[in-house]
Amino acid sequence: MQILKIVITGAYAAGKTQFIRTISDIEPVSTDYSVTLEEERALKRETTVALDFGTIAINDRLSLYLFGTPGQERFDFMWEHLAIGALGYVVMVDSCRPAHFAETQRLMARFAEITDAPFVVAANKQDDEAALPPAYVRRRLGVPPEAPVLPCVARDRESVKRVLLSLLHLIAAQVCD
Repeated sequence: MQILKIVITGAYAAGKTQFIRTISDIEPVSTDYSVTLEEERALKRETTVALDFGTIAINDRLSLYLFGTPGQERFDFMWEHLAIGALGYVVMVDSCRPAHFAETQRLMARFAEITDAPFVVAANKQDDEAALPPAYVRRRLGVPPEAPVLPCVARDRESVKRVLLSLLHLIAAQVCD
């Protein structure tokens, strides 16, 4: 069986843990702890401090190992460790919180320094009427043309599957070049 390592990253509360929980064939391993900062507690009660881990079998010959990063910059040392050996990554963006786009831009710039692996951007929470469209998210984040920006609902398995399949197509195209 071939195993492909994929990293799921993004700013704080973008939906990384939910993305992995939705698609994983196993009960995901997570390192969630209570949020200590008041401004972060307004968004959620627990946060990932090291990683999330899940797996999904694509077929009988191929499985994905999904590694979710912590979102806060104070845990950025984990980004580098988790990116080692990754064939691609997903950048999760909360489409309803444009005030956090600058944080996502910093994260994307850091990942570009860490790895040259292909990536896709998942514009999460597209089921919310306040969600900004993927084309707007692309412009605001300055996503390069070769990186797809995809609508996503991290709680919906089919939506998560579409994001991962798009990333797998990018990885395959890179291998064939």
